[in-house]
Amino acid sequence: MMLDTVLCLERFAWHAGRHADLSVQRLRLSSDPAYVSVRNRFSTTLSETVTCSDEGVFVTSWGYRLGTTEDVESAAARLAYLLAALPA
Repeated sequence: MMLDTVLCLERFAWHAGRHADLSVQRLRLSSDPAYVSVRNRFSTTLSETVTCSDEGVFVTSWGYRLGTTEDVESAAARLAYLLAALPA
């Protein structure tokens, strides 16, 4: 069975949005590759773009592996930590 990366990114965006200091800027599901852009609400420079690989791994634009689709909440929390955001 093939992984639905679009659904995984939607779930990632939802979990990232639960963090008080994070703001989901863009959720581009029809682009290739699909991605979500998230930033710290209090900074114009603390932001990151995240994709989901076919293997089910969330990856930042600079290649950092945040986690897998098996634990989306933890992957979003790792991004929040990298963007210096408060926990959900």
